[in-house]
Amino acid sequence: MPQLLQPDVLARAESLGMKAKQVVEGLRVGDHRSPYRGFSIEFVQHREYVPGDDIKHIDWKSYARSDRYTIKQYEQETNFIAHLLVDSSNSMRYGDGEQNKFEYAKLLAASLTYLIIRQRDCVALRTFDHDWRNELPVSGQMGHIRKVCATLESTQANDKTGMGELLETFAERVNRRGIVFLITDCFDDVPPIIQGLQHVRLRGHEVVLFHVLHKHEVEFPIDGNVRFIDLELGDELMTRPHLLKPAYLRAFNAFLSEVQKGCDASRVEYVRMQTDKPMKAALGDYLVKRLSVAGR
Repeated sequence: MPQLLQPDVLARAESLGMKAKQVVEGLRVGDHRSPYRGFSIEFVQHREYVPGDDIKHIDWKSYARSDRYTIKQYEQETNFIAHLLVDSSNSMRYGDGEQNKFEYAKLLAASLTYLIIRQRDCVALRTFDHDWRNELPVSGQMGHIRKVCATLESTQANDKTGMGELLETFAERVNRRGIVFLITDCFDDVPPIIQGLQHVRLRGHEVVLFHVLHKHEVEFPIDGNVRFIDLELGDELMTRPHLLKPAYLRAFNAFLSEVQKGCDASRVEYVRMQTDKPMKAALGDYLVKRLSVAGR
């Protein structure tokens, strides 16, 4: 089993599963609502009979009432396509071991891939910094799990982030409606990110933003004389953190609020993931919440 696939995480995720919250366009018959009308699953509407229609779908009770031939149409079910967009820019390198943001993002992406393909849906993977770096096409084959994991394991964080324009190009290139999972720390100009997410939503995709953050970034528990180094631009600042903490927390909380409000206004699901929370609990809590919303 690939290193990124942790049995306890996968067992918890599989026990909960994941369904699309909205209509999707899949590649084959599956478990999720399709925009296409057929003759199976759930009744949607009547339409006029036309020569060539199978007479077994005629609604004879309707004919008895109206003396007109009508056909019962049903909503088909389909599989969904999940597009995993993983930020591989330098800012994702922050943190040690399992609390490193990029390693956490890889683990999340690999776990989602396993869950989605195991339930007979499909996954495509893209990693990015200021440009697309690795791209794996859509597949629902079990062997695709290993390809995704191998790609993630070999990918190194590099360069600066340029998310807004990439989301715009993604929206134009991917026409089939599915679920887009964006996994990032959002350390970029927020308005272009939100604009890009809006464009993806307007193309009919369901969008989930996993906002991956380290505890230090959220709480700033740093003291002493510290040299801060910008991981993307290389700028350095020597300072005493306790003098900066109040201003930093105000700015950082304003940043979090801007991202969440932008997502809410764009009907993008916002999920904060902090790397000190084990993946089994973090992904499990998200899937439980998703199930509770879908069940309403």
